[in-house]
Amino acid sequence: MTGPARAVLLVAHVRREPACLAARLAAERLLTAGLEVRVLAPEAAQIGATGVTVVPADGHAADGCELVVVLGGDGTLLRGAELTRGAEAALLGVNLGHVGFLAEAEEDDLTAVVERVVVRDYVVEERLTLDVVVLRDRTGAATEVRTWAVNEASVEKGAREKMIDVIVEVDGRPLSRWGTDGVVCATPTGSTAYAFSAGGPVVWPEVEALLLVPISAHALFARPLVVAPTSVLAVELGATSSGVLWCDGRRLVELEPEDRVEVRRSTVPLRLARLHPLPFTDRLVRKFDLPVQGWRGRRGQR
Repeated sequence: MTGPARAVLLVAHVRREPACLAARLAAERLLTAGLEVRVLAPEAAQIGATGVTVVPADGHAADGCELVVVLGGDGTLLRGAELTRGAEAALLGVNLGHVGFLAEAEEDDLTAVVERVVVRDYVVEERLTLDVVVLRDRTGAATEVRTWAVNEASVEKGAREKMIDVIVEVDGRPLSRWGTDGVVCATPTGSTAYAFSAGGPVVWPEVEALLLVPISAHALFARPLVVAPTSVLAVELGATSSGVLWCDGRRLVELEPEDRVEVRRSTVPLRLARLHPLPFTDRLVRKFDLPVQGWRGRRGQR
């Protein structure tokens, strides 16, 4: 007696024809191997694969799936993360974008990726994510907005011509007050995303920590900080400042004066499928095309 069919959800950047073609090819090969293949309803027509199961693009799309295979860049993979939040399915990214830091394989590797999926030749690692809460107290009636992030939660100014006034807090104690363009609270995974562009450190994904990176702050002490994974970061807006909260550049919350944004480690990790035991150092070199010519390494090592 056989068990239920293994299921894989395909998520593609359907505005790029190479992603649609890659999705069709992946679907055909996975179906031939006897796996159930799901595609999202808004993407089904563009992908154009036959024999697939079309599912709504909601939080249940990945229910019962073994993997979510994402064909696109990091933005598409972050969309896949929304579909798998809290599910058992792991994300496997095939990069058809530019840098693709979260992706595990490149477009040319698609055939090998499908073969590895079919024989379950991969491992799953878990990455730290963030829970984010916006606290607002108007006339004594406190309200909350709850959201989450894989890479970062960034508090930013709403108007280009005006900075925001913020007080930054770590573990319930005030750290500093800044006039700034914004503050990025990031995970190690997000250290190579927005936090990196803002001048933050690159943190190896195995490190459990939270990052706090000011954006163009007008202050004597405005350095990027790396704090414990158990810490709680908070950013409070001044009485005359309004702004926006962006989580992974995808989920937006409008911020009013005196709003408070709290960021802490989430109990729900990001699950990523890995095909290659590639050291993170090698990933940095490859993605950023870093110059390593002339490296001699340890004695006797080629």
